[in-house]
Amino acid sequence: VFGKDINLVLVLNNLSSDRKSIRVDMSASTILYTRRAVAEILKAATAVELGPKQGKHIRVKIPYTHYGKYLTTDKRIQVTALCEVMRSQGLKLLVEKTIILEDTNIIIKVPRRVVVNRAVSLEISYANPLPEPVSRCVLFVTLMNQQVKINLARLAPRERSKIFFEFTPRRAGPLQLQVDFSCDKFSHVKGFVTIAVAPA
Repeated sequence: VFGKDINLVLVLNNLSSDRKSIRVDMSASTILYTRRAVAEILKAATAVELGPKQGKHIRVKIPYTHYGKYLTTDKRIQVTALCEVMRSQGLKLLVEKTIILEDTNIIIKVPRRVVVNRAVSLEISYANPLPEPVSRCVLFVTLMNQQVKINLARLAPRERSKIFFEFTPRRAGPLQLQVDFSCDKFSHVKGFVTIAVAPA
């Protein structure tokens, strides 16, 4: 989840009946959706001895403090592990994984019944998932082809807050509401909901 430390496990298994010495070079970078690297956030190397038919787990932690300021709005991190079997004429194995960090910041609560031409109040809650305060918080609410900008107070570390948004639907049927939350430390955290508007 965005704002928290990332914990990974690399599983190595020796399927042969011979003892193996493995060198593991690990790296991680923040990337764009095109897979282009933005910044390297982890580089580590370790050696592992595996007995016949033995498996081992290598645990890797990427703290938020290492990746936070380099993350793009795509919220993607590419992790690679190059495993080289020593004394084996250059036998290598490359393992790659792309991590897309989830946002759990926006929660939209809609009343059970929404009726055309009758005012309705929605509860929109938003959060700062980071271990540091954020400021210049702003919420954009898009509904019925109109966008409303709402300036918000700063949020303390891990703080959640909420606002109430009132509107009057003008026609029956499905209505999509989209929320976009930004601040000085991250931007474009989105949430949306489809509202079923009943006839009057």
